[in-house]
Amino acid sequence: MDALMHSLVLPLEQLIGGPVDWKQVILIGLAPIFLGTFVIEWLYMRRVGKAQTFHGQDILTNLNLGGSYQVFEIIVHALFFMTAMNWFYDHRIANVELNAWTFLPLFLLVEFCYYWFHRTSHRVRWFWCAHVVHHSGESMNFTTAMRQSMLYSLTGYWLFFTPLMLIGIKPEYTMALYAINLGYQFFAHTEAVRKLPAWYEYIFVTPSHHRVHHGRNPQYIDKNFGGVLILFDRLFGTFAEENEPVEYGIVRQVRSNNILTLNFHEFRDMVKDMAKPGPLWLRLKHVWAPPEWERPKV
Repeated sequence: MDALMHSLVLPLEQLIGGPVDWKQVILIGLAPIFLGTFVIEWLYMRRVGKAQTFHGQDILTNLNLGGSYQVFEIIVHALFFMTAMNWFYDHRIANVELNAWTFLPLFLLVEFCYYWFHRTSHRVRWFWCAHVVHHSGESMNFTTAMRQSMLYSLTGYWLFFTPLMLIGIKPEYTMALYAINLGYQFFAHTEAVRKLPAWYEYIFVTPSHHRVHHGRNPQYIDKNFGGVLILFDRLFGTFAEENEPVEYGIVRQVRSNNILTLNFHEFRDMVKDMAKPGPLWLRLKHVWAPPEWERPKV
């Protein structure tokens, strides 16, 4: 595995003049599959008379957000965050190789880190400022998976994966495994699949589970954070079954197709909340408190 990765990494590093972000390389490589699957989804939903949930402007916005996310991730990667991840790797306590024996345990560790990153992205406003973009869509189809913030790297998503580097997993391996995780998640963003076999629904994230995650119904908010596995949600009490139609979107819905508005509106609102008069520690608490937190009345 090391020899294969080295043979792939070296030419790309020479081409771009720096370390390779395998997350973006893999996701860009998968883009034709993602788009082709979306076309199949749309054709199927039209055939069964449910294509009315596909809105052209919404789909275009999703694609624009996905494109801006890809471009910005590549730029920030080149300037900053891969260097930071390699700093953590330089302080590792061991060396862990990626091979046939370690792939599944390492993938499980990436999933565990992703669960806590995803859960924190809902419960800490600083991280929600980026993640809210993904949840602001009011319909569900495969292009919803492309509805991403271009500010994830700046808010620090990669910090949740640094423990893997500290135990000795190379950053490019971590990002490659994370890309596989994200690739799986793409296929959970659909209404074309209702329920899968019970054993699969118990272990893995399914479209049903992920529709719940995108719901603003009170019983669905902050549920089903898993990327590939739903087991951590069952273990940590964040699992919810899909038992009524899902209302997609966010509680404080922003109605815009402007990608700058979608990327920055929650940052703007957080800064406005912090600017209101009051004790400094309460003003700063807007950064790490849950998105719905309000200052106590005095």
